[in-house]
Amino acid sequence: MIILAILASLAAISLLCWLLFMLAVFALPAFLGVTAGAWAHGTGAGIPGAILVGAVAAAITFAAGHLLITFVRPMWLKLIVAAAFVAPAAIAGFHATHGIVKNLMPSDAWQITFSVLGAIAVGITAFVRVAGMAAAPGPSGRDLARA
Repeated sequence: MIILAILASLAAISLLCWLLFMLAVFALPAFLGVTAGAWAHGTGAGIPGAILVGAVAAAITFAAGHLLITFVRPMWLKLIVAAAFVAPAAIAGFHATHGIVKNLMPSDAWQITFSVLGAIAVGITAFVRVAGMAAAPGPSGRDLARA
């Protein structure tokens, strides 16, 4: 029974880490969506209105970032937009990793070390995914042969 619990814990941690890496790009839109939803709820919009405002704010943030990465010409501006998406993802990676390792090791120094490594890994993954948004699909070789 103990071995089954250990294996289930490892599977859960692996699933959560995979989910963190897959959803890292959406950290900024999620943050802005939750902030806008909390503001809407605080102004009296109610729960359905807050959910709607938050979802619209998150969608607009993601669409604006995607359009900026795709159509802006200067590379320095693309890097600023990418950094705006990568920084919240790295912060989320730090806190997610810290939440896992604080239960596994007693040393504060090692907790911070592994948390920083987790933040770097999630930040790099988010950067690669954001850079992938910028890569517009070009014509394939088959389309060039027909032309």
